[in-house]
Amino acid sequence: MAPVVSLRDAVALAGRFPLLSGVTLDVGEGEIVHLSGPNGAGKSSLLRLCCGLVPLRSGSAMVLGHDLSLDRRSVRLLVGYLGHQTFLYEELTVEENLRFALRASGSETPEATRQAAAAMARLGLGGRLATTAVGKLSAGQRRRTAIAVVVGRRPRLWLLDEPHAGLDAEARGLLDEIVLEARAGGATLVISSHELAASGGSPLADRVVHLDGGRVVAAPVGEGEPAANDSAQGVDGVGHAAPQDATSPEQPFGPRKPVTAHVA
Repeated sequence: MAPVVSLRDAVALAGRFPLLSGVTLDVGEGEIVHLSGPNGAGKSSLLRLCCGLVPLRSGSAMVLGHDLSLDRRSVRLLVGYLGHQTFLYEELTVEENLRFALRASGSETPEATRQAAAAMARLGLGGRLATTAVGKLSAGQRRRTAIAVVVGRRPRLWLLDEPHAGLDAEARGLLDEIVLEARAGGATLVISSHELAASGGSPLADRVVHLDGGRVVAAPVGEGEPAANDSAQGVDGVGHAAPQDATSPEQPFGPRKPVTAHVA
């Protein structure tokens, strides 16, 4: 089965500044992958590339069977992207934003509408809040609305950039439940989060992909991954993680799958 995301030496630029400097990465169907790395590592840029918001300058990028060098628009309609910005219309109500998003993506079906309404209620956006203009909501309520939009669209690929930002403890727990339910329903999820990395572990991710300088790199020492060595910084000749010693500490992000991330 073809990967949901397949990047080969992917380069993306902002003017002449490199956002991604040759990323190679495969994400399989049904995986939850956590993107880790310092500020400016390329995590957000990788997500924006995968949802068609950032153009591919060189290399290859296939997402949900679409070649991003040829067709970014189709990908934007198929993925569910939660970025730092909510992309909501402040003059529209919560309900109107959800209906508009479903219609714009071509996913306005009775089932999608039902799921969006259920997500609104679950995320505390029912009652009077449903008919309140988004511009009058708190930052956390706007974030909840953006999450409900993603849920309602029922995408095969979820791209979540710091999804817990601006949420209280209750909403964070609800989001974690939603993420696991999406994967149980067959969705693939790629999540960038400093908070997951700082929490000392998360049950959400199947594996962790580390980025630095716009590239996939071996895990830093002390983050549960082998230290860099002379063989491509702990990555073998085809870019897979080098086998761990049996005495290595248990990985904090749940059961590890063979790493398919590559270093260019």
